Amino acid sequence: MTEHYFAESPRVASHPATIRVTLPGRTLELTTDRGVFAHGQLDRGTELLLRSAPPPPADADVLDFGCGYGPIAVFMALQQPSARVWAVDINERARALSALNAERAGVANITTVDPDGVPPGVRFSVIYSNPPVRLGKEALHALLSTWLARLTPGGAAYLVVQRHLGSDSLATWLESTGFGAHRMRSRQGYRLLEVRPGAAAPHD
Repeated sequence: MTEHYFAESPRVASHPATIRVTLPGRTLELTTDRGVFAHGQLDRGTELLLRSAPPPPADADVLDFGCGYGPIAVFMALQQPSARVWAVDINERARALSALNAERAGVANITTVDPDGVPPGVRFSVIYSNPPVRLGKEALHALLSTWLARLTPGGAAYLVVQRHLGSDSLATWLESTGFGAHRMRSRQGYRLLEVRPGAAAPHD
C-alpha cells in the first residue's frame, strides 16, 4: 500500500470507508479510502499527536504536510477557527478526502493543496505531521528540510514517528541540522517530537 499513498494518482481501486473518531471535546466522522494512508482507521501515531500536541495559536498559518484524509488538519482547524490551516499532500485522492472531511466538519479555514500550492512567502507558526517515513531516509530528510525551513523563528513542529521506524535517529538528525528536537511523549511504540528552529532541547 505504501507505493499507492506516496503516488500522485493511486492506482489501487477506490473503496471509501467512513470512521467515527472521538477526541478531546470532539467527535468526527471522516471518510477514508484505499490508496490513502490509514484506510479505515485513525492511525495510532496520529491519535497520539492529536491528543498531545498543543492547539494552534490564533491568527496563525498552520501546516499539516502529508495530510492524508485530513484528521490532523480538520481537528486543528476546529481547535483554532482563526488559524489558516494548510493541508498538503502529493496524493490527489488524499487531497479530495481532506477537502471533503473539512466540509463535513463545517470548517472553512482549511486550504487543501499539493506541495506547490502553498505560496512561497507563507511562513508557519506551527507544523503538525505524521510524516511518511517509509519514503526512505534521504527523501524524508529532504521533505522535512523543505517544510521546517518555513517555520517562523518562534515556531514549532510536532512530528509523530514510530520508534522502530527511526524516531530516535530522526531526532538526532534534526539536532545535527540546527533544530531542537524534544521527545515530548511516547505511547504504544510512537514518539511525539517537538521541533524548534535554532534551539537545543533536553531529551526525555
